[in-house]
Amino acid sequence: MNETTKKRPEFRNINIFNDVRTYRLPIAGVLSILHRISGIIMFVLLPFLLWAFDMSLRSPQDFATATSIFRDGLWIFPGFLVKLGVLVLVWAFLHHLCAGVRHLYMDVNHHAVNKEFGRKSAIGSFVFSLGLTAVFGAKIFGLY
Repeated sequence: MNETTKKRPEFRNINIFNDVRTYRLPIAGVLSILHRISGIIMFVLLPFLLWAFDMSLRSPQDFATATSIFRDGLWIFPGFLVKLGVLVLVWAFLHHLCAGVRHLYMDVNHHAVNKEFGRKSAIGSFVFSLGLTAVFGAKIFGLY
């Protein structure tokens, strides 16, 4: 092999049992995986969201019932778990929105597709979505 030629990188399959624990995914990869997970969470919780929305619009009595479910809980779920579920849904929506806007921006501006911008925009998406989730979480749990 010539001294001036570079050795090509070796790509190998990741063993699910041994290598997953030690494999270090870049932050943009973590954002991408969480983007998919947040989409799944929104899809799974969509029936609950539609039920709560429908119940809140039927009548003033049903709105009071929906409010009491949110405050006091539902069946075996105490109010704290219902609020936590709503907070997870809020995070999923905000994360999916921020990551989706990031992906659209990178699709439109081809010059923005590089490793450094991907890392910085992934960090920005995390900070923005988690910050908004914290604000909404404080409102949901009555901290302000």
